[in-house]
Amino acid sequence: MRVLWLTAGIVLVDQFTKLLVKGVDLPGLGVSFPGLPYGSSRPIVGDLLRLTYIENAGMAFGFNPGGKLFFSLFTLAAAGAILLFLYHARTERLLFRISLALVLGGAVGNLIDRIFYERLFHDGPLFYGRVVDFLDMDFPDISLFGYALTRWPVFNVADACVTVGVLLMLFTHRRSVPAPAGETPADGPLPPADDRAA
Repeated sequence: MRVLWLTAGIVLVDQFTKLLVKGVDLPGLGVSFPGLPYGSSRPIVGDLLRLTYIENAGMAFGFNPGGKLFFSLFTLAAAGAILLFLYHARTERLLFRISLALVLGGAVGNLIDRIFYERLFHDGPLFYGRVVDFLDMDFPDISLFGYALTRWPVFNVADACVTVGVLLMLFTHRRSVPAPAGETPADGPLPPADDRAA
């Protein structure tokens, strides 16, 4: 379960970058950083990559089919399920476990926003927070079925880790499933147990 260190690192980087963007004021610790004004945008690499501070009440990349409490509880349940799955997959290939650790780190990073940010920053109820998004990327314009997309939806480190983790999982999961009796796995035999227990 050493891949959980990767999960912990993702959560720390995710929360650190969100607090830099949102701003934080902790007089008791002598920490005060103003962050960006809500809705403002700052260029990093011209118009290709910008810091744009928004908050998202829905899921990754602005997808929002339900309310704040639903998403908080759904994310909490999903994080628990991924952690349980990661425990059961502890003998699977390292890349597959890394993919789960990336998804778990992203889920926990956004879960912290949903559970605590409304209480910490607005004195509101727990589980009703919004996720801080700030990475704003440009790409060639897409027009499909009458829908035009000119920029990627604003996202954060946690969203990026979930996306990379899911893609990596799709790539590695087929290789982690044991081959049926009498068949040889496409990528050869499993490595020694010491390598798989990393």
